[in-house]
Formats: sequence, C-alpha cells, structure tokens
Amino acid sequence: MGSRNKCFQSAAMALADITSDGQTLAVGGFGLCGIPEQLIDALRDTGVKDLTVISNNAGVDGFGLGQLLATGQIRKMISSYVGENKEFERQYLAGELELEFNPQGTLAERLRAGGAGIPAFFTATGYGTVVADGKETREFNGRHYVMETALRADVALVKAWKGDTAGNLVFRKTARNFNPVCAMAGSVCVAEVEEIVEAGAIDPDQVHLPGIHVDRIVLNANPQRRIEQRTVRGGVA
Repeated sequence: MGSRNKCFQSAAMALADITSDGQTLAVGGFGLCGIPEQLIDALRDTGVKDLTVISNNAGVDGFGLGQLLATGQIRKMISSYVGENKEFERQYLAGELELEFNPQGTLAERLRAGGAGIPAFFTATGYGTVVADGKETREFNGRHYVMETALRADVALVKAWKGDTAGNLVFRKTARNFNPVCAMAGSVCVAEVEEIVEAGAIDPDQVHLPGIHVDRIVLNANPQRRIEQRTVRGGVA
C-alpha cells in the first residue's frame, strides 16, 4: 500500500487492527440509507463487544446495526430514532441496553462539533424537557438554551458513493446524511464506497469530504438497496 493509497482489500482487513472491546463508534446512515453495511458485517465478525455506537438509527432487525444488537455487541446507543428495531426495544425495556436520546439536529451538531474541535454549544432544542435533565442551561437575549457537549468516536464507519485512493469522497444525494459528520468525529475513519478511482480523478469542486478525514477505504461495488418503508398508492376508483 503506497503512502497515499488508503485502499484495503476487504472490510475485515480494514478493521482488523483498529477495533477492540469498549470502543465508541460513529456509524453513518439514516435508516437504511447510506449505511456502511459491509463494514458493519465485518465489525460483527470481529466479535468486539461492549460498544457504544453513535448513529441516528439502530438499523432494523437482522440488518445494519440490528445485527450487532442481535449478537449483544452493543452496550449503549447514542441515537435519535430507533423505532424500526424490535430487538432494540426488547433489550432497552429489559435493561440490557443503554440509550442516550438526542433530537436529530442536536445529534448532527454534536458530531459536527466533535470533528471541528468545539467542546460544547448551546441550543434551544430540548429546553424544558427531559432532554435538558442534568445539563447546564443559560439565557441569551431572553431565550433559554441547553448546553450540549461534542461527540467523538474511536472509529468512524461511513458509506460514500465514490472515493479515490487518497480517501476523497463523493456522496450521492440523501445518502450523504450523517456520514460526513461521523467521519470527521472519528479518530480513525474507514469509508465503504461503491467505486474507487485514482487520486486526482475527482474534480476538487465535486469532493464532499476531503481525504484528510478518511484513513482507510474499502470497495463494496454491489451494496444492498433495501427500502425501509414501502408506501404505495391504492387504485383510483
């Protein structure tokens, strides 16, 4: 592997020496859109446990992060929406899984702040609710705000559409979602992409996430494209 070539032959090889019990991971995706499915599979196969996972969702039963819940590898989730996963519900109600709920925008900003080196920020979201319990509050210009702390992760796992060998990434439409902020919040970032091109092949103006934030890259040319909720219109009378 050259000095600028960040490509690994497999997801398993990319994770082999950077994962361990008790780590905090930031995992990109929104529902099943833009999730690093191959990296999640490889993480499951490592057998690491007692993980804290920062992710908007917790996958669904049997897919995405739902696999890590099924194997009991996740100790705590820091999330925004977890309503599609029955195993999550069971573990949480049984006291087997810790949960730190965040309003969705707050979760995104906590990750962004972690990547930007900002230790904390104030937001009006959640003031006067259980979200603010135990947190510092302050008044600015007559409005009350809650202090939220930044999120950092030992390892970030993200999904992009295209990447070059230097780790520069391009995301596709809404599959971008939480992936860039997760990547920036991780001490080590591994990206799963559908296409790898040579360094310089991507127009700099088209780069969504610079390679400085990406340490390793793996190819998944044929990802599953599951639909989380399918809604169809009934016939016209």
